Amino acid sequence: MEYYSCDTICKSSQDCDGFEDLYTTEFLNTIICSGLPLHVLILKVGVPIMLLRNIDQAAGLCNGTRLRITHLGKNVIEGLTLNGSSPNQKVLIHRMDMNPSDSSLPFRMKRRQFPITLSFAMTINKSQGQSLQNVGLYLTKPVFTHGQLYVALSRVNNIAGLRILIQDGSNGGKCTTTNVVYKEIFRNVILK
Repeated sequence: MEYYSCDTICKSSQDCDGFEDLYTTEFLNTIICSGLPLHVLILKVGVPIMLLRNIDQAAGLCNGTRLRITHLGKNVIEGLTLNGSSPNQKVLIHRMDMNPSDSSLPFRMKRRQFPITLSFAMTINKSQGQSLQNVGLYLTKPVFTHGQLYVALSRVNNIAGLRILIQDGSNGGKCTTTNVVYKEIFRNVILK
């Protein structure tokens, strides 16, 4: 099923006549910002999705919560939670008005869409705090940030569910990667 967003310019941004003529709806539909769902969401029953907004923190429906779609309606999507405080909970998701946090735009826009994105994979940062049965890491270069490799490896419940593919750009795979640790932070540590 395909879901299209409704994109408009916020009234507070309109400081001159013809502002909406300058930025057409077709142009607004092409804008892709971090934390904002796409203009067109193509979904089907069974696909994994991730919430992009906090919907109900008490029920565990927060930014980063993963779900599996069980039913697609015209105005509501039903899913089962895959992680969080209450897994296998039935959830209904509706469209929301969202404003991108991208300050590079010369106006404030509003996108009305389901606050979700497909989630076949996620970044190491998004995986923090989650416990997963299977984790696959695809590393084209060493993990850059201190401790990030540890976070990625510690997400899996069992070592049998861990797979790592390390490639350096050549045709052959490598067997090692660098775990970035800044040794200078330990220089002034006094052990007691």
